[in-house]
Amino acid sequence: MSQHQTAAEGTPGNPLVQSLVPLIVDAGVPIASYYVLSDGFGLGTVAALGWSSVVPALRTVWGLVRSRAVNGLALLMLVVNVVGLATSVVAGDARLMMAKDSAVSSTIGIAILLSLRTRRPLMTAGLKPWVAKGGPAGNAAWDRLLTSSERFRRAERRFSAIWGGTLLTECVLKVIGAYTLPVHTMVWLGTVLSVVAILVAMIVAGGSCAEPMEKMVKAEIERAADAASEAGETAHPVPAAGAGAAVGSAG
Repeated sequence: MSQHQTAAEGTPGNPLVQSLVPLIVDAGVPIASYYVLSDGFGLGTVAALGWSSVVPALRTVWGLVRSRAVNGLALLMLVVNVVGLATSVVAGDARLMMAKDSAVSSTIGIAILLSLRTRRPLMTAGLKPWVAKGGPAGNAAWDRLLTSSERFRRAERRFSAIWGGTLLTECVLKVIGAYTLPVHTMVWLGTVLSVVAILVAMIVAGGSCAEPMEKMVKAEIERAADAASEAGETAHPVPAAGAGAAVGSAG
């Protein structure tokens, strides 16, 4: 095991830890908060749902402030969440508040699908660092493939299409559940649907798009390195063995 691998394991930079923290904050904390506030403190359903949304909202705002850059997808989620929460509180309808969560998924899903008509689909912001590994060689290989490879461009757009379609499907299921199942059931079931949708999108989009793109980027990096090596050898040819022997004998 290399020193780099040993240092990486168990640290805050571990990809497993990084992936679990958002899941705990966005899913576990709201569910626990809802049941504590409603069953433990006797708050009404609408009030408990509203207060349980505070932590994820604050985390989204903090992410925007810390990054010092506008993340289109994060900003979209924040706006939809705030508007949906305000509408639900005014209406005083717990089921409407539950259905509000589906508005988040549907709006994001539609935005992702509409972005397929642009030069940079929304999900590319998260896809490129994963595929290119964040290094200059990987980023350069990504840019070259994006210009020269139709297969690469199709995979990039298919990645966003899978995510957008999955989120829209989640939206439909949540709306149906919000108006047909008990609110207490939908509090945990809605989160389960969200987690399942994310896992399905990650597995399907990762296997059919991200992994092939990663292999293409790796091959492109190796091709560029070989081309640079050949160019260096051409510019600085190695002296022939006979010439070296002649010089030696003359000495």
